[in-house]
Amino acid sequence: MTVNLTRIYTKLGDGGETHLGDMSRVSKLDPRVEAYGTVDELNATIGLALLEPLPQLFVTWLRRVQNDLLDVGADLSVPGAVEASEEAASRERLRIGPAYTEWLERACDEVNAKLEPLRAFVIPGGTPAGAHLHVCRTVCRRAERRTIAVGEDANPEVIRYLNRLSDLLFILSRAVNSHGSGDTSAEPLWEPGAH
Repeated sequence: MTVNLTRIYTKLGDGGETHLGDMSRVSKLDPRVEAYGTVDELNATIGLALLEPLPQLFVTWLRRVQNDLLDVGADLSVPGAVEASEEAASRERLRIGPAYTEWLERACDEVNAKLEPLRAFVIPGGTPAGAHLHVCRTVCRRAERRTIAVGEDANPEVIRYLNRLSDLLFILSRAVNSHGSGDTSAEPLWEPGAH
């Protein structure tokens, strides 16, 4: 897929509509636009989290996630969860497949295996990096909800990917709050009815 942007503004959206990936026109309030717009917001919040000191492995992973989120946006921008015809398949639309989600699951397992078991709900915060990753997690959850709102036309693997990504962001926030030691005793935890 090649992108050639010679001019940033086009004036085509001035009336409140935009083009989808198949060049159809829809309102900027369309559920599909809301979904990929929220994925874009998630990508920006991850970019902000990357300004914090993080283990190099997490930086590498989060940069991969940022690239993958552009793939997610490309998938969401084209109606049709499954391209059935040969003509449609020949257009080589970018679709999120199981390998994207499987990679996230391996990353989750790798980091979570080094953390203390979770015995209470975590209060978002801790270190600045941990707090930023919690913000990313909540935006990811919203992106997942917005994708579900697209309906049956959304690629179900995108929903699985976003669900698993929010898990990874949660696990990474726990890991950075433990300062790599695995000891999450400094992690802010919910104390029901404490006040």
